[in-house]
Amino acid sequence: MSVSAANWVDEYTKEIKASAKKKKLPGFAFVMVAPNQPTRFEFFGKTEKKGSPIDKETVFRLASVSKTFTAVFMAQQVKANKLKWQNSLQDLLPDYKFDNYKDTPILLQHIIGQSTGFIPNAYDNLIEANYKLPRVLQHLEKLDSLCKPGICYTYQNTFFGVLEEYYRLQKTTFADEITKNIITPLKMPTASVGKKALMASKEWAKPHAAIDKNKWVSVRVKDNYYKYSPAAGINASAADMEIWLKAMLLEYPDIVDKEMIDSLTEPRVKTKREMYRREWRKQLKDAHYGLGWRIYNMDDVEIMYHGGWVQGYRADIAFSPELGVGYALLMNAESNLINEVTATFWKQQIKAYRSIAKLLKKQDKPSP
Repeated sequence: MSVSAANWVDEYTKEIKASAKKKKLPGFAFVMVAPNQPTRFEFFGKTEKKGSPIDKETVFRLASVSKTFTAVFMAQQVKANKLKWQNSLQDLLPDYKFDNYKDTPILLQHIIGQSTGFIPNAYDNLIEANYKLPRVLQHLEKLDSLCKPGICYTYQNTFFGVLEEYYRLQKTTFADEITKNIITPLKMPTASVGKKALMASKEWAKPHAAIDKNKWVSVRVKDNYYKYSPAAGINASAADMEIWLKAMLLEYPDIVDKEMIDSLTEPRVKTKREMYRREWRKQLKDAHYGLGWRIYNMDDVEIMYHGGWVQGYRADIAFSPELGVGYALLMNAESNLINEVTATFWKQQIKAYRSIAKLLKKQDKPSP
């Protein structure tokens, strides 16, 4: 008997569909992988008001969930000795003058680990204003820090532009390299990088924003954060997320191995504000950021998590090595419902896991 066999999942999916219907959400795709069980998919709504029903191959923007892909790709490059976690910004972009960082340089591991030490979301306003990448990087050259790199958690998007520029200088693109090294080897059927790739997908979920309570309108796909594809440029379907979750759970060891996952999910900087997330706080005992992943201690079970949010889309992904379970939820709407349903999933998953473990332990006791 496994935890994934518990009946709670049926009730859970009914409830999130009921909540989505009540809030008149455009649509979502749910994925759950678990030991010795077929992948569980659930779908709700359409790609747009008069669009197609959302299914396994409907493509969504992943927004910042893209950072989990970038982290794995970087770990792969480090393992292949093509990059080092200790590469500095100056190593990666020698034509830029990051003079402020000579004594304690910002390293690749600080970019991926959200510990550059600078004001959170530095110059996101320039991304949203569609400033060209080199101009934003020039602003970063002169930015003053809040703390030394590697000491404090300061979430960033603009610093991921360093990787975009790095690969351009190598006469290639980040999109081509991550496709060649991650997406194609994993045989993801519909995953891609960039705005053009999203819109060229056979079926893709159109973005929606709220104009009033429970009222949603379709909005255009913005290309600003796509210019920082290592931070927020990947597109994927439920079918792709099934593969990604299985890769995180080490089902593709030739591409993503245990050493890589262990390095990415090692707690590195404490994320105090995460402890106060409304839907999570009663169960969270600790929260850190690793490399491309948040690490939550939820009732003494470690959950590796990341969320994403850009105009018109929300996405959550999480997995537990201990439970062997992975979860993803993709929405084509900017709804906070995702916060509630993700936290609820893990609360119920852990409760079911412990209930079954207790039952199995009782069954294993020798008769008097």
